[in-house]
Amino acid sequence: MKIKALSIMTGMALAASSLASTTLTRDNGAPVGDNQNSYTAGENGSVLLQDVQLIQKLQRFARERIPERVVHARGTGMHGEFVATEDISDLTKASLFEEGKTTPVFVRISTVIHSKGSPETLRDPRGFATKFYTDEGNWDLVGNNLPVFFIRDAIKFPDMVHSLKPSPVTNKQDANRVFDFFSHVPEATHMFTRVYSDYGTPASLREMDGFGVHAYKFINKKGAVNYVKFQWKSQQGINNLNAKQASAVQAKDFSHATNDLYANIAKGNYPKWDLYIKVMDPKDLGNHSYNPLDATKVWDDVKDKKVGTMTLNRTPNNFFQETEQAAFAPANLVPGIEPSEDRLLQGRVFSYADTQMYRLGANHQQLPINRARVEVNNWNQDGKGNIGSQTSEVNYQPSRKDNRVEAPTGRYSNAALVGKTQQMKITKEDNFTQAGNLYRSFSASQKSNLISNLAGDLGGVKDSETKHIMLSYFYQADKDFGMRLTKAVKGNIKKVKQLAKK
Repeated sequence: MKIKALSIMTGMALAASSLASTTLTRDNGAPVGDNQNSYTAGENGSVLLQDVQLIQKLQRFARERIPERVVHARGTGMHGEFVATEDISDLTKASLFEEGKTTPVFVRISTVIHSKGSPETLRDPRGFATKFYTDEGNWDLVGNNLPVFFIRDAIKFPDMVHSLKPSPVTNKQDANRVFDFFSHVPEATHMFTRVYSDYGTPASLREMDGFGVHAYKFINKKGAVNYVKFQWKSQQGINNLNAKQASAVQAKDFSHATNDLYANIAKGNYPKWDLYIKVMDPKDLGNHSYNPLDATKVWDDVKDKKVGTMTLNRTPNNFFQETEQAAFAPANLVPGIEPSEDRLLQGRVFSYADTQMYRLGANHQQLPINRARVEVNNWNQDGKGNIGSQTSEVNYQPSRKDNRVEAPTGRYSNAALVGKTQQMKITKEDNFTQAGNLYRSFSASQKSNLISNLAGDLGGVKDSETKHIMLSYFYQADKDFGMRLTKAVKGNIKKVKQLAKK
């Protein structure tokens, strides 16, 4: 028996040694074939559910913190209303966009990376999430105060956040870790140019815009499809803090943004945002130098159109019950609005809903702050925290005893599939053009602040190769940008130029 047991153990050891110790594996020990690109149905096709690595990464990532949100932990919520001001029935059958209609909303604005008790002055994108309580169910528009993101594929999201969060060894945020990761992610150059500008430190929550970031689809009653992007434009204007101002505010008030918003609403000075859309015909997707489904890009060559106005006019009665238990997810859609094939959005459709289900339970949408204002009529049952009132013996569908049926208006649109299943990068990466355009649009003082802010972190990176790769990205965006930043961090401009040619 001992010999047999030894033989079995030796066999297991030999099997384990068949993979190099540096091989990236899934939790079951199987090697990961591609950790950079999701498995898609063609170039612009949807991400496939059979991509086990993507699903496992997102599932495990969503379960890393309890009970604090893994991202967007520090947030402020407000009630309000959205009034549609334009008839866009030619674009979408979504009822909330019927001209003149008023829809209740709840908005949560948050920092993305920092913890629940962190100062609101810290440099960070701001989450801008809006829950519309429509007469066709809840729609969540979950975006940021900046129009683009760091990455274009959800398979990289857990790694990105890990690099931005504190080190697992020291529990300190470390620029060495951040830029070690992003030196492999050139598409982040655009987002870095935005978040390291003064837009990364808003003066208040009232004085900043909001963006849906991703492309979505509008579907009208005839089934016609158009791609759409959303932007909230602040009627209060945009006001940011430079680094010196942010430090001064932080020394006096860790919650300056929350306090400002509460105080203004208490005075009756209700903040307002106009909702604008950019619309693109599917036939035009290939007619741009960039991929319009890439979340690191803006549609700067597409005109926008105002479709409504949102007013925030009421503070929560209880911070935990409303702001903390508010659960937003791009999966919460209504007829007439669908996700596009954006690879980052496709992952978020799964990940955000799964995160909320883990954090708050399977019945989190029964909580008052998340409950739809229309009757919820399905046979999802039991589970922790179920406060429903199901009494029928029929808990399945279809049934001759119960006449609940599907609604044709809730069906997905039809889309042709092209190509083959794949795990490959998109063909039009164009990682630097829009970052350069943005830099050149800044005023002299904005450019100086951007250089100073970036140099403060990048200058402390110890690894020369990592530092110079990052510098080469900014140089490729704009030569003046790259050269000024290289000088600020005492880099080697000759090496930067050589890396930029690769």
